[in-house]
Amino acid sequence: MIGLSYKYKVSLVPTEGVLYFHPMEKFDDHYFMKQALLEAQKAYDADEVPVGAVVVIDNKIIARAHNLTERLNDVTAHAEMQAITAAANFLNGKYLIGCSLYVTLEPCVMCMGAIYWSQLSKVVFGAKDKKRGYQQAQLTPHPKATVLEGIMADEAAALIQGFFQKKRP
Repeated sequence: MIGLSYKYKVSLVPTEGVLYFHPMEKFDDHYFMKQALLEAQKAYDADEVPVGAVVVIDNKIIARAHNLTERLNDVTAHAEMQAITAAANFLNGKYLIGCSLYVTLEPCVMCMGAIYWSQLSKVVFGAKDKKRGYQQAQLTPHPKATVLEGIMADEAAALIQGFFQKKRP
């Protein structure tokens, strides 16, 4: 039945929320990256560096997060770290095998370490981070992980560039 909305409880950091979707929607990398971009917009609105992330298993979002470094006064409170923690709590286990992480910006070295140790099966990121991205450090993801880059990269980059232009006119 088209038009009916279903609700799934989603674990959020630091607050809880609900994800609404229509049964006929196409769940693909673009759909989930759009969800990560919504999280990045929340960070932007909170005057945080606008990076957002979601963790998905079986086409269901189980964690949503965005940067909280300013709010929490914590340099490790990156979107990926928050999403990994929320997903592990949701699954009640430290390994995220079978899960996919969608993040708007290429993970940094710290986040790629957490991605490696959590054994995420897939990592999808939007914009490259030419200064602090894990590829600059020549790190490799977990051997069983798939990495896909450049999904909605222009949108993610525009959000970040707009943020820093606002900060440094």
